[in-house]
Amino acid sequence: MKNYIIFKKIINKTIPADIVYQDKIVTAFKDINPQAPIHILIIPNIFIISINEINENNSYIIEHMFRISLKIAKKENISQDGYRIVINCNKNGGQEINYLHMHLLGGKKLGKIC
Repeated sequence: MKNYIIFKKIINKTIPADIVYQDKIVTAFKDINPQAPIHILIIPNIFIISINEINENNSYIIEHMFRISLKIAKKENISQDGYRIVINCNKNGGQEINYLHMHLLGGKKLGKIC
């Protein structure tokens, strides 16, 4: 897995990124290698390796990530046509950066994955 430091630098704004939303809990920014016309990553501002690390003390973060994804989908005008939310977990699940992140994809008809 690639190093998670890049996400910390985006959160702290020490490297350029197209940030579309930021609050005290999450940061959302456009993916530099988009897989759809709209491809936004939503990450917690505190380091969590993967979805496996969610527990009763930090589960509010996942709820907030989903709420913000809906807010962004509405802002990007994809909430009515449809969009996909993906959270990959660990190597076999496709997680390339060992930092919990949610992909918000939309802006075109997406193929079935299941």
